[in-house]
Amino acid sequence: MREIDVLNGPNLNLLGTREPGIYGRLTLADIEAQLKARAGDRATLSFRQSNHEGELVTWIQEAGAAGRAVILNAGAYTHTSVALRDAISGAKAEVIEVHLSNVHAREEFRHHSWLSPVCIGVIAGFGPLSYALALEALLERQRTP
Repeated sequence: MREIDVLNGPNLNLLGTREPGIYGRLTLADIEAQLKARAGDRATLSFRQSNHEGELVTWIQEAGAAGRAVILNAGAYTHTSVALRDAISGAKAEVIEVHLSNVHAREEFRHHSWLSPVCIGVIAGFGPLSYALALEALLERQRTP
């Protein structure tokens, strides 16, 4: 069974109340429950959220060392963190970058990702479905040589 870490960065603990016009009304716990139900017996999911960059770096390193895939919504760190980029690259972690909103339709500073070049893919703009699409992509990659 595929093991996948679902990692969420800063301010994602505020989902449901933070700018619902952009991020929706579901909480992070709601999204996690939906994703867990979708995974069923196809994958074991582990969920973590942190507002601290170093914790995310450590979790990515641990996932890479253990051979676990990662669904990563790094929040604002996407646009600022060379440390997360280096963790993904250095740990050789299989990571899909996820965003609830379409970052390319928002402020210009959100158009650049330090993470995208070292991730296997990017999914943005589909709200909570972005996580589900990442899950399906990782499961499909497991089936396809």
